[in-house]
Amino acid sequence: MPAEHLSPLPILFVDVDGVISLFGFPSHDDPPGSYHYVDGIIHCLSATAGERLRRLAERFELVWATGWEERANEYLPRLLDLEAPQLPTLTFDGRAVFGTAHWKVEAIDEYAGDRPAAWLDDNLDERCERWARERPAPTLLVPTDPAIGLDKEHVERLLRFADEVAGAAPGRA
Repeated sequence: MPAEHLSPLPILFVDVDGVISLFGFPSHDDPPGSYHYVDGIIHCLSATAGERLRRLAERFELVWATGWEERANEYLPRLLDLEAPQLPTLTFDGRAVFGTAHWKVEAIDEYAGDRPAAWLDDNLDERCERWARERPAPTLLVPTDPAIGLDKEHVERLLRFADEVAGAAPGRA
């Protein structure tokens, strides 16, 4: 694994659409966030995602795992008021397939190496679940509802996972 990826923290792979950029919510209700143009496409960014990601960034190395690729860093750290001006970003070499997430597995697996990892995504499928089960390192998949995105329960579940893997690390009491 490249030296720049070595961190004592577990990795949290973060999808954007369906996690931060919400869709499918009832049109007659107030939107669950604010609207922003990204490359000419309007997105409803969750009103709570920024605060929740800042909380998770204290315990995880956050990594964009989205078809947005480098565009995530062009827009999201500023719009979500993240402390880091950029996050590591996976690239997928044109493999994106709308409505699924299995095309991300190879890049996620390569980046994660043997580190504990969690993955937030609204399109996790059986191939993603099989990858997570077969990894030798602790792995947590966290599916989201694209109309709600990253919610309080997801954050609590991820923080428990971070505590569990920190407690299992060599040299920890």
